Amino acid sequence: MLTAQRGGTFRESYAIAKSYAEARQQHGQSQLLDEIVAAKPEIDRKRYHSPDELKQQGLARLRQAVELLGPKATPDEVEAYKHFVMSLTDRVANAHREDGVAVSDAERAAMDDVASAIA
Repeated sequence: MLTAQRGGTFRESYAIAKSYAEARQQHGQSQLLDEIVAAKPEIDRKRYHSPDELKQQGLARLRQAVELLGPKATPDEVEAYKHFVMSLTDRVANAHREDGVAVSDAERAAMDDVASAIA
């Protein structure tokens, strides 16, 4: 989501941090989500040569995560993970108004890409 539209990176990063903090407050409802939000989210921007490469690798990692969870997690845990990812995506998209709209077309497309990756 951070690469979908230029501008607002600070607000979008803050939205990620706030989402993680809120998920930590719900500690105990999902062991899987507790483990995920216990770690600080990190992005190694120097690892990728372009925003598109970062996007493609991010989507691939989301697909891999859901594939790995399938046989190891309960259906409720998988759904909780997907819900967390989409809630995080929505919060980041709405963190900064671009071109006078809450969610730009590029951000909507990124949200659709994320939803497809975790479906």
